[in-house]
Amino acid sequence: MITYQVGNQLELDQVFDLYRASKLGERRPVDDRAILADMIRHANLVVTAWQGELLVGISRSLTDFSYVAYLADLAVRDSHQKLGIGRELIARTRAEMGPRAMIVLLAAPAAVDYYPKLGFTQHGSAWVLRAGETLR
Repeated sequence: MITYQVGNQLELDQVFDLYRASKLGERRPVDDRAILADMIRHANLVVTAWQGELLVGISRSLTDFSYVAYLADLAVRDSHQKLGIGRELIARTRAEMGPRAMIVLLAAPAAVDYYPKLGFTQHGSAWVLRAGETLR
């Protein structure tokens, strides 16, 4: 049985374990506790999925709760994939926002086929300025 919670008061080791046990760990700073702690602490909408005491999924967003939410992370343990947990995390994230708010995300290469199945539409004008790159 999977249960869901809202809030970012999480044990950092549980978050590290989840990220490493999901494909998201390949693209997040799982070797830097300070950055991961800041990522969780400063997110203002975090929805988690639990199987008993085991953290099995997370949706981490930055939002104004009115117009837009940037869904920064959606992670589900590889062992818990294809059970509807990711979809439910997004649904619960959306339920926490205002009725007119949209969700925006950057899909991982392995997930580009996942989001259209949930009703997301592709947007062609996202831009990234990575840490260390010069603003010209």
